[in-house]
Amino acid sequence: MLPDYSWLAWTLIVTSTYLTGVSKGGFAGGFGTLSVPLMALAIGPIEAAGLLLPLLLVMDAFTVKAWWGRHDGAEVRRLVPGLAVGVVIGTLLAGTLDENGVRLLLGVLSLLFAAYMLLRPAAGRPISPRWALPAGTGCGFTSFLAHAGAPPLNLYLIPRRLPKETFIATSALAFAAVNLMKLGPYLWLGEINITSAWASLLLVPVAWFGVRSGLWLQQRVSEALFYRLVILAMAIVGVQLVAKALG
Repeated sequence: MLPDYSWLAWTLIVTSTYLTGVSKGGFAGGFGTLSVPLMALAIGPIEAAGLLLPLLLVMDAFTVKAWWGRHDGAEVRRLVPGLAVGVVIGTLLAGTLDENGVRLLLGVLSLLFAAYMLLRPAAGRPISPRWALPAGTGCGFTSFLAHAGAPPLNLYLIPRRLPKETFIATSALAFAAVNLMKLGPYLWLGEINITSAWASLLLVPVAWFGVRSGLWLQQRVSEALFYRLVILAMAIVGVQLVAKALG
């Protein structure tokens, strides 16, 4: 049985799913962070996260297959322990926030991400591999909360100066790993249920089309405009979520 969402909620869910797929395909990676905050404007943020996780696993399968063999295995191995720690922290803290608390946190994260995209400095000296553990922990925690692990991961991987394809492939494998880690806790916490699973199944074609679009766009279109749109969208959604949480 499908959830009884309004047409606005379904519009935001479909849009979020497509944009996440585009991001997973390697184009304008910041769009993936927009998904749960965008959905949370119409449905509960915890419900949104549970609905999206099965779709993320499907997208990960498409993406990892497309980029397999171009990742940096050493970087993935450095990140995995931190990702696991972050997921454990997220699991332990999951019951401490109500929906408005999660909305407020998502709004703040959205605004911080927009500020990061605007103000991030050009990579200077390459960052040390020892930062993989705290970066992985931050990624695992924010990914568990709202599938918003891109900023902490990018703060580590961008200064590592990986070639573009290696960066995309390594990010894809790291996110596939953390999403698999989240599946058990999400089921245990009840964030994934029969109703949300039916909605996720219905959206699989949208997810597939998003990934294929991202793979196509990644080789043909400049990301400059898309990144500006990401910054603007994250700022607007962040303000709306904070207002909704405090209203």
